[in-house]
Amino acid sequence: PVAAQRKPARVVAEPIRSGQQIYADGCDLIVLNTVSPGAEVIADGCIHIYGKLAGRALAGVKGDESARVFCRKLDAELIAIAGIYAVAEQIKAGPKDAPAMAYLDDGRLKIEAHKI
Repeated sequence: PVAAQRKPARVVAEPIRSGQQIYADGCDLIVLNTVSPGAEVIADGCIHIYGKLAGRALAGVKGDESARVFCRKLDAELIAIAGIYAVAEQIKAGPKDAPAMAYLDDGRLKIEAHKI
């Protein structure tokens, strides 16, 4: 089978406000600002947030288990990769208000400190 072509990353410069949903179809999503509580960012590929992630981030939504979520400050309501998710209560054990990376390791969602 022929591998699907990836589109260039979708770049969003403004803050993602509560109630907003941003979807990057067939590509990575780069947010140059914050993702507020109640906001949702979704990508078929990876998600890069160069501000605070306080809302929800869902990467690899079409099953890409190699997708990752990166953020400068972690305070997320939910993080999911390829359908494997963690909610705020589970994320609290991770690096709060610090740079973080979420990824799948043998089917388990890992969230750890990461230098950006």
